[in-house]
Amino acid sequence: MKTFKLISLDIVENDNSVEVPLEDGLILNKEDEHSTWLIEAYTDLSKYDYFKKIYETGREIIVEAVITKKDNAPAYFQTRISSLQKFEQHISVLFQGVLRRNKSDYSELLLDNLIQKGLQGEALLNEFKEKMKSKPKLKVKDS
Repeated sequence: MKTFKLISLDIVENDNSVEVPLEDGLILNKEDEHSTWLIEAYTDLSKYDYFKKIYETGREIIVEAVITKKDNAPAYFQTRISSLQKFEQHISVLFQGVLRRNKSDYSELLLDNLIQKGLQGEALLNEFKEKMKSKPKLKVKDS
């Protein structure tokens, strides 16, 4: 099992993403036969009702996580909430899921996004270089 620091977390829903303001967070690669990952987000109490609705329905959600360093490309996980704990001022949300390898290559997602915007040639190359440095959030298409 390997443990990493969770730097940022977003919930990806349709064409939107909901930023989860982290007080703290961890992500664990269980390195089991199912390639399971656990993501714990310790966040503001104001998100409790949002996560409670997701938890009660048991539906799968895609999360975008930046791990270890702010500069790292985000990784996408297909998850379910396995635990939701309420504290005085914060909540702990535990997600369990698998890495979506086909969604984890940021450069491919970025290039596809720029091509969809109609960029080509020198303009495409310049925008790609700029965005690879700034790493803006991208919309994720379902497989």
